[in-house]
Amino acid sequence: MAIAMRLSRGGAKKRPYYRIVVADARSPRDGKYLEQVGTYNPLLAKEDDKRVTLIEDRVNYWLGVGAQPSDRVARFLDKAGIKERAARNNPNKGEPGEKAKEREEERAEKAAAAAEAAKAAEEEANFATPSGDAGDEGQAIEGESSQEPAEGSEEKAED
Repeated sequence: MAIAMRLSRGGAKKRPYYRIVVADARSPRDGKYLEQVGTYNPLLAKEDDKRVTLIEDRVNYWLGVGAQPSDRVARFLDKAGIKERAARNNPNKGEPGEKAKEREEERAEKAAAAAEAAKAAEEEANFATPSGDAGDEGQAIEGESSQEPAEGSEEKAED
């Protein structure tokens, strides 16, 4: 028989209260259990001593017999100093999913296109109205459709 040390929920709706129980792994969460070895009240402050209570000698007995604690119970046991819990590492946990990556790529493409369009509009505006005191020559350049850069037209105006 596989023995599990896990939480069994009690309490009212939106007011949880848990028993830390030792039960057959095949029995339902709130079903029959072999022994209650502690309690957990998540409504209390984290610093409160009564938030998690454990009967240490019974916990040690059941661990010696081969009971496997659930992840949450293993955290409680580690904090109490009864059984050390190996740290888990999931490097992909914070990575966004495929759809989120696709949306991010689309946003980047739109931003690049908008920046390129703004740059093109700025260049066109600079070409249409050259800086400097060109006077009538500036108007003549404005009417022409040559692809000469703005600096080239300034050099001609300075000479």
